[in-house]
Amino acid sequence: MTRLAIVIKERCNPIGCGNYLCARMCPVNREGKDCIIPSPNHKALIVEKLCTGCGICPNICPFDAIRIINLPEELTKQPVHRYGENEFVLYSIPTPLFGNVTGIVGVNGIGKSTAVKVLAGVLHPNFGDFKAELPDEKEYYNRIIRYFKGTQAQGFFENVRKGKVKIAYKPQQVELIPRNAKGKVMDLLKNVDEKGLLDSVSDELQLSQILDNDISEVSGGELQRVAIAATVLKGASIYIFDEPTSYLDIKQRINASRLIKSLVNEKSSVLAIEHDLVILDHMTDMVHIMYGREACYGIVSAVKPTRNGVNSYLSGYLREENVRFRESTIKFNERPPVKLHLKEQLVSWDNIEKKLGKFSLKASSGEIKKGDMIGVLGENGIGKTTFVKILANVIKQDKGDISKKIKVSYKPQYIESSDRTVGEALKTAFEKYENQLINPLFIRPWALKKVSELSGGELQRVAIAECLQKEADLYLLDEPSAYLDSEQRLVASKVIRDFIDHKGASALIVDHDLLFIDYISDRLMIFTGKPAINGNVEGPFAMEEGMNKFLKELGITLRRDKESNRPRINKPDSRLDREQKESGKYYYV
Repeated sequence: MTRLAIVIKERCNPIGCGNYLCARMCPVNREGKDCIIPSPNHKALIVEKLCTGCGICPNICPFDAIRIINLPEELTKQPVHRYGENEFVLYSIPTPLFGNVTGIVGVNGIGKSTAVKVLAGVLHPNFGDFKAELPDEKEYYNRIIRYFKGTQAQGFFENVRKGKVKIAYKPQQVELIPRNAKGKVMDLLKNVDEKGLLDSVSDELQLSQILDNDISEVSGGELQRVAIAATVLKGASIYIFDEPTSYLDIKQRINASRLIKSLVNEKSSVLAIEHDLVILDHMTDMVHIMYGREACYGIVSAVKPTRNGVNSYLSGYLREENVRFRESTIKFNERPPVKLHLKEQLVSWDNIEKKLGKFSLKASSGEIKKGDMIGVLGENGIGKTTFVKILANVIKQDKGDISKKIKVSYKPQYIESSDRTVGEALKTAFEKYENQLINPLFIRPWALKKVSELSGGELQRVAIAECLQKEADLYLLDEPSAYLDSEQRLVASKVIRDFIDHKGASALIVDHDLLFIDYISDRLMIFTGKPAINGNVEGPFAMEEGMNKFLKELGITLRRDKESNRPRINKPDSRLDREQKESGKYYYV
């Protein structure tokens, strides 16, 4: 067995536990050896060679900061990279396959970005020796080629060393781009346009209107599309995209995935990390599953055809490796049509109008029934958040009527952090809904952490729980899947649906992940119009009617996977795609 001792430093609080409780309780320390000692940064440091794996320290740590993990040696040869003592370990990396778009799927904190940084040359791996000095370029390539001898990665790094492979890399954190790049979007893209395709790529990614804007003035979604364009325009043979669809609406995701897929030929390859499973399935030919334990270690599975890979990911089991990486299987069950005539009306609206600057929103008429689970779909900048804010009474409509005031709980799109602890923010949830909210959303380890110290994904899960813990007739959740990985999205959708069903309440959920919306919704509202100019609220519709309307506008069709029942996008102009379009059934219930 290989034993890993991991200390999550941001959680470790020696003062809070009474001066290194783990060290005081360690049996090896009690024998007079230094297995757990204070580190120079005043956190616990565990000497892995002395650790017996007794399990006492992770169990008694009040801040859930320690992990002791025993791994079979066949899964863990010499590490590719380790960040430091008691820190994350990466054991393998994916390999680009020429002529294919290869996807990588896995939870956050499992090493996906680390793995692609190694391939992109952004991170030089230390092969587990985090104390060693970095070798020069020649010795680095000698070491990495020796490490991967006999694998496809050996040939890849040999070609990189010889200059036969040129890599274009889009990083995950596009919000950092304005710190390193200055000037107009047009000038920045011209500087990297090695193909002379700036005009066509800008049109495809809907960038034409912001080309004259300064890079410091563009939104998150615009930054993402600029970063995709900058990567696509380079004359590379390997293209790497780390989370290319975050911040994008569904239409933009489809356009971006088509553009990324078009990069592939017999002399080029694409590697993409993606959390939207519908887009991952649509964009890729092959898939690697990354498994392990969040913030502890990561292992890359053998490559699989995309359909099999996504289904394996949902099942939580890798048959070829005989590895179970999740206890539960994620299933998509067919649901009968909602019998609306049996449901009582909760609230209705009539001839709503709202003007915000140059943008105008209209909602002719509609209603929400008691027990409704309504998904909301539409492009960015088309009024979804504005309408939700009107229902939440955050802003007032200019014209029109809402039938009555009801008790509403609202999770906004942009979540404000605070100096409250998570325990203080979720006092009701910890007292009343531990099994329904706290445990399934894995919130307990952050109970004493300030909300302002949470990561994007942690903050999102706390915001979902904070919204649901309140007593309400209608729950309004604006983009609850943002910042969540694919597994967290599926868990969150189940938590939201089960909780609101149990309450007998209603919900309106705005999101851009089709799989998330498909799982959680019984009915749909569709927003149409022109982004930043005007928006029209249509519906709610029955699920099939609403999806048919929305997918027709996108020009795609969805089918159900026979094994997992999940929604999948048909290949453009395939037999199924043509048949469904001809019959008007863009969506299979």
